[in-house]
Amino acid sequence: MAAQREWYEKDYYQVLGVSEDAAAKDITKAYRKLARELHPDKNPGDAAAEERFKAIAAAYDVLGDEAKRAEYDEVRRMGPMAMGGRSGGGPGGFSFNVGDMEGGLGDIFGNLFGRRGASGGSGASRPSGQSGAGPRRGADVTAVLTVEFADAVRGIETTLHLTTDAQCSTCNGSGAKPGTSPRICSNCGGRGVLDDNQGMFSFSTPCRVCQGQGTVIDEPCPTCHGVGVEKRPREVRTRIPAGVKDGQTIRLKGRGGPGRNGGPNGDLLVELKVSPHRLFGRRGNDLTITVPVTFAEAALGGEIDVPTLDGPAVTLRLKPGTQSGSRHRVKGKGIQTKQATGDLIVTVEVVIPVDMSDEQRAAVEQFAAATTVSPRESLRNGVS
Repeated sequence: MAAQREWYEKDYYQVLGVSEDAAAKDITKAYRKLARELHPDKNPGDAAAEERFKAIAAAYDVLGDEAKRAEYDEVRRMGPMAMGGRSGGGPGGFSFNVGDMEGGLGDIFGNLFGRRGASGGSGASRPSGQSGAGPRRGADVTAVLTVEFADAVRGIETTLHLTTDAQCSTCNGSGAKPGTSPRICSNCGGRGVLDDNQGMFSFSTPCRVCQGQGTVIDEPCPTCHGVGVEKRPREVRTRIPAGVKDGQTIRLKGRGGPGRNGGPNGDLLVELKVSPHRLFGRRGNDLTITVPVTFAEAALGGEIDVPTLDGPAVTLRLKPGTQSGSRHRVKGKGIQTKQATGDLIVTVEVVIPVDMSDEQRAAVEQFAAATTVSPRESLRNGVS
């Protein structure tokens, strides 16, 4: 099982504030809410908020992926047994890879077998919390983009202006001062972990000298202080596909935080906010619009012009006796995506004039005099 060591001690469900049996949509909802609250752009200079933001991104990277979540749950269920995976420590022996579990099972087993921590050393190491000397995937980055209604319907090419972690421009991500390089950790030989054989058991823990990175930086970069990344503004050019919805999230592969030790970049998660339109609404791939008509047009029927989002207006023929609130479908004038094309749903609304001329009033009075059947007749017949 290719599980990360830190999975056993890190409760990602607690980080996101959801239960262990939470549905996938609830996990995504919780992550988006926290990401909006803790985003560095909303909390400039708040180191605690930034660390919390990184924590929820790491939690969602696991729980937001169905396969990773299943593997994570299995690791948590099996406990230390899930972190072994190789035999050793002598004939019939067994190996536990407990990671750096300070105050947890690592200390319990360490005290039980007399294990002591590795001695410290000189020079700067990689930042703590980055166990494992191998490549590490960069963190996912969340951004919010507001688009106009018409642009969401048609699709648009746009530029996102972000301030995020990026590879340090001074050291090119090495973390070392220009002209120097990280050196192989002499304590672990570059492995990032130390093995402690205790008879039939063999424990493997991250090296405390290099913090599990396998390398030590003697002269840290003055810009990033040995981290290898810095915050700086950047622009991301992207294409928003036609038919996107309000609240939808688009994942841009490899456009997120920089990877470490040669690992891949994270992804950029763009949450879309669609501004409402003055005339049009939306229901699935159908566009909706309400069109006012006169009493005469509804009663006698006729042709009316209906605006469309793209192109000229279309002509809609009303039948005599069209009722206010009735809906009429114009085929193929809705939202067009790769999968389907919607329609334009026209709701007719009869407008009653407020100020009538003498001629209009006379005509209405004449109509009223000629009306012999009340529209409320059915109501009276229904009363016993």
